Amino acid sequence: MELAYLFIVIFLFTLAIIDLTVGVSNDAVNFLSAAVGSKAAKLKWILLVAALGVFIGASFSSGMMDIARHGIFNPNFFYFSEVMCIFLAVVISDVFLLDLFNSLGLPTSTTVSMVFELLGASFIVSLIKISSGTLPVVEGFNETAPTMANLLNSDKALTMIISIFLSVAIAFLFGLIVQWISRLLFTFHFRKNLGKKIGVFGGVAVTSIMYFMLIKGLKGSTLVTPEVQAWVDENTTLLLLGSFVFFTIFMQVLHWFKVNVFRIIVLIGTFSLAMAFAGNDLVNFIGVTLAGFSSFMDFTTNAGGTGAGAFVMNSLAESAKTPVFFLIGAGAIMVFALYTSKKAKKVLQTSIDLTSQQNEENEMFGTSSIARNIVRSTTNMIDSVSRKVPQNVKDWVNSRFRPLEDRSEVVAFDLVRASVNLVLAGLLIAVGTSMKLPLSTTYVAFMVGMGSSLADRAWSRESAVYRVTGVVSVVGGWFVTAGAAFLLASIVATIMYFGGIVAMFIMIALVIYLLIHSHIRYNKKQQQVKVDEKMEIIFKSDDKAVVWEALKGHASETLDAAVSFSAETYKTLFEAFVKEEVRPLKNSLLKIVVEKKIVKKTRRCETQGFQRVSSAIALERSTWYHLCTNSCLQMYNTLTRIGEPMREHTDNSFSPLEEDYIQEFSPYCRDIYSVLCDIAQMIRTGDYSTSESVSLRAKELKHKLAALRKEQTMRLHKKSGSLKMDFVYLNLIQESHELLSEVRNLLRGSIKMFAPYSA
Repeated sequence: MELAYLFIVIFLFTLAIIDLTVGVSNDAVNFLSAAVGSKAAKLKWILLVAALGVFIGASFSSGMMDIARHGIFNPNFFYFSEVMCIFLAVVISDVFLLDLFNSLGLPTSTTVSMVFELLGASFIVSLIKISSGTLPVVEGFNETAPTMANLLNSDKALTMIISIFLSVAIAFLFGLIVQWISRLLFTFHFRKNLGKKIGVFGGVAVTSIMYFMLIKGLKGSTLVTPEVQAWVDENTTLLLLGSFVFFTIFMQVLHWFKVNVFRIIVLIGTFSLAMAFAGNDLVNFIGVTLAGFSSFMDFTTNAGGTGAGAFVMNSLAESAKTPVFFLIGAGAIMVFALYTSKKAKKVLQTSIDLTSQQNEENEMFGTSSIARNIVRSTTNMIDSVSRKVPQNVKDWVNSRFRPLEDRSEVVAFDLVRASVNLVLAGLLIAVGTSMKLPLSTTYVAFMVGMGSSLADRAWSRESAVYRVTGVVSVVGGWFVTAGAAFLLASIVATIMYFGGIVAMFIMIALVIYLLIHSHIRYNKKQQQVKVDEKMEIIFKSDDKAVVWEALKGHASETLDAAVSFSAETYKTLFEAFVKEEVRPLKNSLLKIVVEKKIVKKTRRCETQGFQRVSSAIALERSTWYHLCTNSCLQMYNTLTRIGEPMREHTDNSFSPLEEDYIQEFSPYCRDIYSVLCDIAQMIRTGDYSTSESVSLRAKELKHKLAALRKEQTMRLHKKSGSLKMDFVYLNLIQESHELLSEVRNLLRGSIKMFAPYSA
């Protein structure tokens, strides 16, 4: 039996190593993006500072391990076999959950998933124990049977859950307030407005970090002796005052010697956030594993022949005394992953591109009714308050927020905002760590950044609804993650509780298969991912001629894809209707919705691209570009109007299309498909030598369809009985006529759009 549990512990350690590597790959962007984006230092020095923060944070994180040991459940009421069932259910559910969310493309959080997986597994095991009466004798409960509230640390669990969700609002609010005050002090022209303020700003920032990271962070660490901890507690006020005075003077002196103090603050902030990440999130990766290892060691040492199902885990009620070499080893693995992970570098670059101050690319999120209502209400409230503020006050505030005119000085992250983002996010997470509350590093950093960008007026009326949708999506993702984690861990724990060791090993085998399968699938997906090189050029090149060529190429690909898709969809709709196949009709209509979103999304990017070409080209060609994209959308609308009646008719099993009608319209379908394919080919190759003949073919087809429409209308007047099928056929003729009109407009616009330009 001990051998079986030893294998389970080894499995837990294996998953912990994988979690450490993946966790750093995903979360490195949180503490690296601001420093890299603001170009505070060379990448190698930024990585070195972050690596030191990660390593030290991991070494000081022992106190957080209590969450996995007794933060959710009361181990005095559980046997060894039951706590191992809970811990194994947590790690197995975590793998299942991450695989599921990655497959669906949904956001998740290691902190939220770990807490709710522990809660779900503990809850179901507690419920089974109470129902079956398999409770150990605990002092104080000999006469009164323990309740669910006794088995679960409901107060602590509720506190952690509330802290996780409140951190969203708190991080956003603090980011908004602190950044607004900082911008009032320094403005966007901060190099000219530092004076004596920079010394105080630097002193406050560094002293705050010293307090939360070095004083609060010392509590619970195995590297600090009780004597040192007692001395720090007694002299906290003196240490803080001394630190503030020293660092204020030090930062001011550095400023007088022409040193950019903001760069130092950004690097210190990077260190603090990396340290806070490691100190707070390490429990998500190895906390359950170390709790399982501690349980196993207690069982093998003190069981004395007592079976796994009878040995009570009182030892888990004690505070964790994590061996230093475990923490150092975890820190070393995280540092190694930080330096070697290609995924971390890719995510980092994506984050910098998307959060650049002057970024003109497409928003990450779409819009939602909730976001639209929030933006509308907030805008009305701001307008109402603004009318009551004196004009001279508004003028002064606006003058402090006047952006830089020289765009050459603007980098992805303004140093003032980067300093606030890093220091504030690190402090908020450090507060949670000192209170032994697990906060999500990803979402705290994200929400601080959103709040600071709002304060910096980076949210325009055009972008606000997208940003609010992003916030709503994050919060919604938390609820989905929480519910899924709780339910999944409950199911897995139930299976293993009743299935015993056999069920545990079956689950372990399933997880191993899932990990291998996910790795293979991820590699295949990475091979299929194509970087949009033309869009990279459009938004990063300073040569307007190069930008124009890239924009033409990108627009050509967009229009080619739209016309080609329309051709295939038109053909599929007719053939599926003839064969009475509902599924192709439904799938085609769903694809049309997706393609419309893609065209709208791409049009937004390409329209912004016109702002980066010469004004003469933009003035001459943008009109034709919009004619083309509008034609694409109208083609999709036409296809929808063709497909919807077909789907409804076929889904209701109405009379099929008559054979005479099939024979009559099939040649038209082939000719329209051929015209669309020929136009797509012209756009793709840029060779419009046959454009006149193709346009003429489309025009002749329109005349024939007009005649056919008139003929079908006459048939309707002569027929009696059900006319459902005849109306669908008439709609097909009418909309096919409209499709040809739109594609001719697109051809005419593309010729003008892509014609050689001569100044």
